[in-house]
Amino acid sequence: MQNQPLRIALFTYSTKLRGSVVHTLELASALAKMGHSVSLYALDKDGSGFSRPVTGMAYLVPSQPVITDIDHLIRLRIQEFIDYLGQGHLQSHPYDCYHAQDCISANALAELRSQGLIPHLIRTVHHIEAFNSQYLRDCQDRSIQSADLCFCVSDYWQKELAHQYKIEAMRVINGVNSDRFMLKPDGSEATLKQTLHLTGSPIYLSVGGIEPRKNSLNLLRAFASILKVHPTAQWVIVGGATLFDYKSYREDFFALAQALGVVVGESLILPGVLSDTHLTMLYRIANAFVFPSLKEGWGLVILEAIAAGLPILTSNQPPFTEFLTDNQALMVDPHSPTAIAQAMLAISQPERARMLVRNSQPICEQYTWERSATMHVEHYYKLLERHH
Repeated sequence: MQNQPLRIALFTYSTKLRGSVVHTLELASALAKMGHSVSLYALDKDGSGFSRPVTGMAYLVPSQPVITDIDHLIRLRIQEFIDYLGQGHLQSHPYDCYHAQDCISANALAELRSQGLIPHLIRTVHHIEAFNSQYLRDCQDRSIQSADLCFCVSDYWQKELAHQYKIEAMRVINGVNSDRFMLKPDGSEATLKQTLHLTGSPIYLSVGGIEPRKNSLNLLRAFASILKVHPTAQWVIVGGATLFDYKSYREDFFALAQALGVVVGESLILPGVLSDTHLTMLYRIANAFVFPSLKEGWGLVILEAIAAGLPILTSNQPPFTEFLTDNQALMVDPHSPTAIAQAMLAISQPERARMLVRNSQPICEQYTWERSATMHVEHYYKLLERHH
């Protein structure tokens, strides 16, 4: 089978551009370039689809708005996948590989496999969540333990899967589509700057929204210190689309901003979820990328920022330490607002920033979606040979 093109179905929980969703889109594109037939399935809660072009067939699974607890929401999302796929769709759309990128779609595929509708389940574990809900913990465990083939994107999570689940996950890589981010300014940036009221200097950029694992509170404390030195500094936080409700954490964040005198709409800019075009444009506008996250599967946005030519500030812990060194990024204790603030000051110095950018550029050559797709296909073939 090694030379035969494969029919591959990739499943993701959302059309909104979070890390695992971008991974799915880019993997689909790279697999298609290798000559494989790729279909993409995604829950689509507002009917707007993806904000960027999709390679191959895209099936948008209708997803109903729900105002309820998170356990009920996840149950409903799993069932929506099952209902959409189980009512004759899979019989008329057979695939060689059924690959879930998240807990929700993996649980749906596990149920469909138990009904004999699909032969196997492939699962990528981007990271392991520490859920408070027993139902969510069980959901996550089932999605990992029931997989016939498990992938992960970092050495750290490969070790954690072995430790917590006794699973030998296949290590693959994330990549970066340099063609999208190495674009030179074309003049359109001025309009976006005006729209977002970006008039300050320096401009710090974070991607991922306001939530606990993004370390938003400590970064806010650090930014308040920066304003004392650079009163015209601005911090842009892009994103925020997530299944989980961080209302309490967000309330704490805005209360702290008010207490520290950080004014939303002036120093702190919150544009929410941006289109793919506007996001790549914002990478070109910003002066530095700040991402002292507490937990990531990899940190895909860091690769994007590097490709866009931004200096990087991130946490001095895995998985970031797997692909970054001290001369490629400023790596700090994420629990220390003082350390984060000192690094934000340092990264705004032009000479220091140029050095970091120059040293980090070779990373883009190591992490490509073409290489990632090749790794995936190798393991797809091995799984299919075992099933035969």
